[in-house]
Amino acid sequence: MIMHMIGCSHHQTPLHLRQRLAFSPEQANSALGSLKRRFPNVETVLLSTCNRVELYAASSDPSGVPDVGFLQNFLLDFHHLNPIDYANHMKNCSDTAAVEHLFTVASSLDSLVVGESQILAQVKQAYEMSRSHEFAGPIVHAAFQHASLVAKRVTNETEIHSRRISVPSVAISEVAAEFFERFDDKDILIIGTGEMGEEALRYLQDAGAVRVRLINRTTENARALAAKFEKEYQGALQVSVELWDNLPIRLMTADLVISTTSATEPIMTLATYKSLHAQRKKQGTQLILDLAVPRDFEEPIGNLSNVYLYSVDDLQAACDRNVDFRRQQWPLARKIISEETSRFLGDLHHRHAGPTIAALRAQANQIKQQELDRLKNRLLAQGVHDESLEEISQSFERLVNKILHPPLQSLREESTGEQQATLLMALKRLFNIKE
Repeated sequence: MIMHMIGCSHHQTPLHLRQRLAFSPEQANSALGSLKRRFPNVETVLLSTCNRVELYAASSDPSGVPDVGFLQNFLLDFHHLNPIDYANHMKNCSDTAAVEHLFTVASSLDSLVVGESQILAQVKQAYEMSRSHEFAGPIVHAAFQHASLVAKRVTNETEIHSRRISVPSVAISEVAAEFFERFDDKDILIIGTGEMGEEALRYLQDAGAVRVRLINRTTENARALAAKFEKEYQGALQVSVELWDNLPIRLMTADLVISTTSATEPIMTLATYKSLHAQRKKQGTQLILDLAVPRDFEEPIGNLSNVYLYSVDDLQAACDRNVDFRRQQWPLARKIISEETSRFLGDLHHRHAGPTIAALRAQANQIKQQELDRLKNRLLAQGVHDESLEEISQSFERLVNKILHPPLQSLREESTGEQQATLLMALKRLFNIKE
């Protein structure tokens, strides 16, 4: 088996270079089709995300895969990019290292945020695109399907995914969950409907919230987000939209406030909030998660009775602790990936070399049997007993096994890459094996 990986990622390539090398699904299809026409025996997958662009190319025939230099130039030429700009920003690896890299990527150990969950879906999507257009073959099928199994094992046997690491997820799953035993009976207000607000909505849905109010300066944006969630969750999460002028009224009734605006000044001063707080008729705690930078709520608001105010700085500390915890799981995850790489390559080698080994044994046994039959006929004519003939037969069997052992042992030890292909070819030529 030959497998190459050539590409770039956030580790060694600046964002502006990654963006220029990125492939849309249509471009990936076109590029892989072009490569397939030039190299009919190559199997390919092209993974393109915001943090990486990686081309995987494999074949059971060593001559069926172009070298890494060609593949790098192929990627750059497709986008008419200057190789000089990428001279120190591309990575390549082959065979065992390429398989191990794929498993590491799928398990999210190579991600910008270790343990993020999106990359496995992106790997699967890239493989499915390749499979549907018949760019994949037996090696790619086996490698990418096994990558999903490796990722699942890392998830199940480590805690690398167990703690939230984004600010909205920590705000809801750790901070808000400590204040409220349940969310389905809470009056929840989200201020701002950008990416942070949308992410907060998703985590609230996961936490069991059933009603959320949205307020945004641009009401149309809030309505668009509410409609999106109505369609996505089929009414399981009821998202209503309030006018910006209703913010004071909704602050007086909310149990949980999540603020995510991009305002350059606080939208709620201490003086304004004090007057609202004095009119608040609802008893109990009010939790304010201020996820905005700069702040939406002035810091002294958190000193008022029954008001708990958390800023991004408070939440970021928890995020950092969780990131450190995930990194502590790295050695165990790496061990799993190493084990699975060895297992995968061993299985692949066994399947690939099996027909040649079987043909060699069959050929040797046929020659043995022919010579043994000829000898037995002569010995029977001389009156040799059956016990002696059986002993001679066993000796022939041991002789064949001892002669075959060294080449087969070498074949087992050289289980990957060009060495395996070279040995298989040598065995076929030396013993004139025709499978």
